[in-house]
Amino acid sequence: MSVNEQVRPNIKVVIPAYNEEQSIAHVISDIPKDWVSEIIVVNNGSTDKTAEVAAKAGATVLHQPKAGYGNACLMGIEYLKDPSKSPDILVFMDGDYSDYPQQLPEVAGPIVKGEADFVIGSRALGNREGGSMTFPQVFGNWLATSMMKWFYKTNYTDLGPFRAIAFPQLVALDMKDKTYGWTVEMQLKAAKQKLRITEVPVNYKKRIGVSKVSGTVKGTVMAGYKIIFTIFKYL
Repeated sequence: MSVNEQVRPNIKVVIPAYNEEQSIAHVISDIPKDWVSEIIVVNNGSTDKTAEVAAKAGATVLHQPKAGYGNACLMGIEYLKDPSKSPDILVFMDGDYSDYPQQLPEVAGPIVKGEADFVIGSRALGNREGGSMTFPQVFGNWLATSMMKWFYKTNYTDLGPFRAIAFPQLVALDMKDKTYGWTVEMQLKAAKQKLRITEVPVNYKKRIGVSKVSGTVKGTVMAGYKIIFTIFKYL
């Protein structure tokens, strides 16, 4: 029986968003609606019309004024801890339209089929549009995944934001990071708790607008520092 023929579990999506009014409707529109029951956009202190555009596009909008990617993700998780709202699988993706939301079935598929608990959409294994990732991003991903392999014996190829995880297992990870270390923390804790982990290739394109992390020297340095700090923190 194929995945499409199965009775799919309840899947929801969390999208952290900061000043993404130009892109967020495209992201929401491209998510396969027959695969998800709710799309949650966490408006992370935007000063533009991100929240209004997201709501008009059909998303549930939460407001997290405290800056930080992790803060936004944590708010989404807290909202979904309500038993009446909890999904079987939670998918995370970015709001800048650099991911291909239509690949959600490929990212969530291994969990739907009972083959994994946690899936990383790997840009390193997929096709990247030229210029979609800066050199510091590519090098940073290589360095971080290499360090995780050396110290934690993992086989990750990317810290990609497009990922899916069984919700009960996500709650059990007890996520804490409020900023740049979020993705690394999830991957390290998943490995330490011996979740069934796999990666699937995902494609990646130039984002709409300017990155708040890789688009600035400060953002790049701070993200790199936090990622390396997090890797050593959980040794």
